[in-house]
Amino acid sequence: QVQLVESGGGLVQAGGSLRLSCAASTRTFGTYTMGWFRQAPGKEREIVASISWSGGRTYYADSVKGRFTISRDSAKNTVYLQMNGLKHEDTAVYYCAEGPRAAVVVSGYDYWGQGTQVTVSS
Repeated sequence: QVQLVESGGGLVQAGGSLRLSCAASTRTFGTYTMGWFRQAPGKEREIVASISWSGGRTYYADSVKGRFTISRDSAKNTVYLQMNGLKHEDTAVYYCAEGPRAAVVVSGYDYWGQGTQVTVSS
């Protein structure tokens, strides 16, 4: 059982930056994908970015391209989401997830963190 713990959320002004971290309690062997999702009030959970652990291949939602960067530190079993140029519409609970292969939908991921709130004031 993989446990994921997010941290780094908070309140920031529009145009500011935050870095989210996701630490995994254990590491399974083989290829897998780590993803960051977000869910705003009244909206469905959506993919923000993903990264393949072994190959470093990345995916970004169009809404965050050029502003957010996903990265991983294999030695620390940790995935990061650097968020720059934050906008009010980025306000949401951000979740980290792990799945067996590259996916952009919620159903493609097996393990989820508890979420961390990001609030961007306009």
